[in-house]
Amino acid sequence: MSKPVKQLITSNYKEKFGDIDGAVVLSLRGVASNDTNNLRAKLSGKKVKLTVVKNSLAASAFKGTVLENLGSVLSGSNTLAYGGESVVEVAREIIEVLKGNEVIEVKAAIMDGQLFMGKEVEDLSKYPTRPEAQAQTVTFILSPAKNLAGAILGPGRKVASLVKAVEEKKSKEEGAAA
Repeated sequence: MSKPVKQLITSNYKEKFGDIDGAVVLSLRGVASNDTNNLRAKLSGKKVKLTVVKNSLAASAFKGTVLENLGSVLSGSNTLAYGGESVVEVAREIIEVLKGNEVIEVKAAIMDGQLFMGKEVEDLSKYPTRPEAQAQTVTFILSPAKNLAGAILGPGRKVASLVKAVEEKKSKEEGAAA
């Protein structure tokens, strides 16, 4: 491959992968083209893209980016899965789609510069996504306040219901006396 072609591919990788915060690396070696197309179709519905990369050119394009640590994983035939809402969502979709498929190998994933190897990618898929984590945090923060408000308002409600019951009883007695 000539030097201008290599530079063109490297600049294409920089443009394509420059803004992503993580990816999952797959090995599609031994997978029939129709199966690869089916995999791409299933993942495209979730806005997950697959790109086969040339290892040395991708490693040089990733230098200085969040994906830099993937350079050590790139050997053999590699495909990058990226897109979706987050790397966690991409990992979830990949793990879900690949259940029962022993041919496709999940090599690694990277999220915010942290590398997850092999089985750790499955653990990554169980992490909450950013919106899920934010919702859990808000729930966690508001839970004590909710419990406190319930504890404060609970006795007041009881007193109010007792006063109302006494009032209704008095009005019935007055109505019966008249």
